[in-house]
Amino acid sequence: MKRKSIVLLVISVLIIITIVVCAFIFNDDKNTLTVLPKPEVTGGVRGEFGIDKNINEKTIDNYLNRVDSVYRDMRMLKDPGNYEAIGGDAYLSGFVKGFEVVPLPYLVNVSGLPEEVGDTYTGKTLFTEKNGKYTANYKESMDILEYLFPKDKNIFLMCGGGGYAGMTKTMLVALGWDENKIYNVGGYWYYEGENNVEVKNKKYGQTSYDFWKIPYHDINFNTLHEVENSENE
Repeated sequence: MKRKSIVLLVISVLIIITIVVCAFIFNDDKNTLTVLPKPEVTGGVRGEFGIDKNINEKTIDNYLNRVDSVYRDMRMLKDPGNYEAIGGDAYLSGFVKGFEVVPLPYLVNVSGLPEEVGDTYTGKTLFTEKNGKYTANYKESMDILEYLFPKDKNIFLMCGGGGYAGMTKTMLVALGWDENKIYNVGGYWYYEGENNVEVKNKKYGQTSYDFWKIPYHDINFNTLHEVENSENE
């Protein structure tokens, strides 16, 4: 009887070990993270925006859903700028699955846009940039930034054409983020991958936008505490 109990115990242990090993094997792809290439700016006009050579619109599908990373689309739902004038879309007509939207024009004043685009949003911002220096306009500004862009994560940035993403990386690096953990993926307008989420709809002869699909981070400036003598007053 004692020997039979020992045999049953051994069999039970072997079954548990088998289950654990199988679970590890079948989940290996999820548990193993490939080493990311260091950010490397591409050449030509795209390089002027700071778009990455290795991880961009053509390859981003290979780097989605990483637990060590966050994904941010820097566009507004409807940008005041005339992006149609340069072949883009002022509306956020779609996005790459896994990305969350954080509008850059709410983070910092935007300058240097193409003349055809005109001005974007010119209201309140978390920071004001002047001559490469970023000044917080609210006591909570840095806390919000660190929450949206965790310093212990890789950060993948995207927008319409790559410009807002590049501006975001410049700001984060200037404020103390590690430039080797931030990737300017480029522009959604050029994305042809398998993780596209359509927001723009054309039904019954009318165009509408399903903004409810978008994981969107709004900033309610009315709840924040202004810094005295800030540039945003």
